[in-house]
Amino acid sequence: MMTGLSTPESPVAGSSVAGSVRLRKLEQADLPWLYKWENDAEAWPDGATHNPLSKDDLRDYLQRTTGDIYLDGQLRLIICSGQNDTPTGCVDLYDVDIRNRKAGVAVYVDPAYRNLGLAREALKLLKSYTSHILHFRMLYAMVRKENSASQKAFQSADFHVVACLPEWVLEGEICVLQTLL
Repeated sequence: MMTGLSTPESPVAGSSVAGSVRLRKLEQADLPWLYKWENDAEAWPDGATHNPLSKDDLRDYLQRTTGDIYLDGQLRLIICSGQNDTPTGCVDLYDVDIRNRKAGVAVYVDPAYRNLGLAREALKLLKSYTSHILHFRMLYAMVRKENSASQKAFQSADFHVVACLPEWVLEGEICVLQTLL
């Protein structure tokens, strides 16, 4: 059983084709990665971003976030993989509903590390953390129907399509995927 966020004493870890995978808290040193990922315009239709973010914007975010899901109402964790613990993406818990013990999930994997099973492993680790540590009962994701790679990653981590919403976003249909913990 996973016991918490990654620390040297207690890693949230798993494995993928790329090797070992773990989730860890954001650090100031993640600024270059966040800058690259948040400004990946190809990913914007699948998320809430619709304009570039500056390094100052992201530096402010890193300084403001506590890493406490209850204080911030959201949580971003860095996906690290390989023996050198390279940041390869991130997972977000958003729209956190403490009363009903559920949250939305988003995942981003750097283009250089896609198709290695990192998203699946990160989602499995996130599910374990949210179930055993946060005591959530449900996670969901809203994924564009056209984004088959993202749908496949969520489905491989035991999320199931429970609804499709036509014309939910300008870019087309959104599918809601859910997993009960």
